[in-house]
Amino acid sequence: MDEHAAGTAAPRPLSRSEAAHTLVASFLGWALDAFDFFVLVFVLPTIAREFHCSIADIALTITATLAFRPLGALIFGWIADRYGRRVPLMADIMFYSVVEVLSGLAPSYRTFLVLRALYGAGMGGEWGVGASLAMEAVSARSRGFFSGLLQEGYAVGYLLAAAAYFFVFPRFGWRALFFLGGVPALLTLYIFAKVPESEAWERTRPGAGEIVGAIRANLPSFVYLVVLMTMMNFISHGTQDLYPTFLQKQRGLDSRTVATIALIYNVGALSGGLIFGYLSDRWGRRRSMATAAILGALIVPAWIYPSTLAMLAVGAFLMQFMVQGAWGVIPAHLAELSPPEVRGLFSGFAYQLGVLFASSAAFGEALLAERMGYAGALAMVATIVLIVAAIVIMAGGERKGSALHAGAGG
Repeated sequence: MDEHAAGTAAPRPLSRSEAAHTLVASFLGWALDAFDFFVLVFVLPTIAREFHCSIADIALTITATLAFRPLGALIFGWIADRYGRRVPLMADIMFYSVVEVLSGLAPSYRTFLVLRALYGAGMGGEWGVGASLAMEAVSARSRGFFSGLLQEGYAVGYLLAAAAYFFVFPRFGWRALFFLGGVPALLTLYIFAKVPESEAWERTRPGAGEIVGAIRANLPSFVYLVVLMTMMNFISHGTQDLYPTFLQKQRGLDSRTVATIALIYNVGALSGGLIFGYLSDRWGRRRSMATAAILGALIVPAWIYPSTLAMLAVGAFLMQFMVQGAWGVIPAHLAELSPPEVRGLFSGFAYQLGVLFASSAAFGEALLAERMGYAGALAMVATIVLIVAAIVIMAGGERKGSALHAGAGG
């Protein structure tokens, strides 16, 4: 460590402009990644018809995407901790963009399944690297708010996917939605030109031995984070992935009405992430997250069972306000609980292992829906996972406002 420190004892602090570019790039990387994921949830029935298979079969491709995300987190997270955040982020964005376009060219279900698994590796690599880069660039005092802003790139991605479904799908079909997924590749030019390397990483510059040692020394914390992220992913995918299918199949809504409701509930998601992220700087991370989860459980009847379209839209708005309210705290919470020597790998791998263990959410809900209808399946799953998530959140610790580089107090 001494020889690393000798060469990088006083890295230049980021300017406000550089920090802003870093946050924007990380936000866009996650938003466009989410867009590439969510275009699929709007067209499950359409792709199932074209490939002559069931909706559950296409839902299995979502499971494949989620299951392969830890592989990307492991590969890109290790590289980001060892060699810096910036270049691995660009490589990952380029990779998932190419695979997304290829998904739109898939000639068969089997090819589509393989490509969605490969896309999952790219999606898994983006979050840990991008979130570490962003959280290391912003002020500790307002880290919760910027955490909410960053994480709600996910909601913005969903909004963009809903807009594409509204405007593009009726005229050009499902494959065109995946061709739009090549756009994120252009983001690498912005990162190359405007985003500097992380100052916190420059201060730490861990060797391979230090990375392994930090993981071993913090295994109990890592296990807790995996459990936490498993529950967080259950509440996310359990309330989002099959909701458009529920609106189509059980409520009988056409594609544009479904897209409109999706736009409404993603405005709710964006609002919730920002507000609860802001509150977490004052209330604490755990209290804010658990409050959002419990309120989400109470909202389930208004989310699934309203008799009017207007009240259904209100319920959808409120549900995603709470779900993404809890999620908005995650980038700051995981960054603060991760060792500085291994933040990219530790936070990203824990996140994506949680994704893996929750990857059966959409497939399981689809199977339940075949027996009890989409309304009953979504209501039951959402209520259970929101309550359990609140318990897991409160069982852990937190380090709100702690410094994010080695040797710092806080």
